[in-house]
Amino acid sequence: MKLAVVKGNVVSTIKTESHQRYKLMIVQPVDHNGKPLGKDTMIAADGSQAGIGDTVLIVEEGGSVRQILGNKKAAIDAVIVGIVDTWE
Repeated sequence: MKLAVVKGNVVSTIKTESHQRYKLMIVQPVDHNGKPLGKDTMIAADGSQAGIGDTVLIVEEGGSVRQILGNKKAAIDAVIVGIVDTWE
């Protein structure tokens, strides 16, 4: 699992069937101090009703993501599995 901050939503009028029921979010991985890890963002399916600005936990491994989503055919590499309130 990784910490990340939600930066935005992805709006798509046409999606593959495996993406139809998922909200897609743009996330920026961060370190334990909340500082961005590099400049790259990624797209993650939202499994936790996250919003822009939320710090979240993401799982970034296809097999685990498919198991979490309960969809063996999903073409999704990352999923938001929780919203972080605080950490130490």
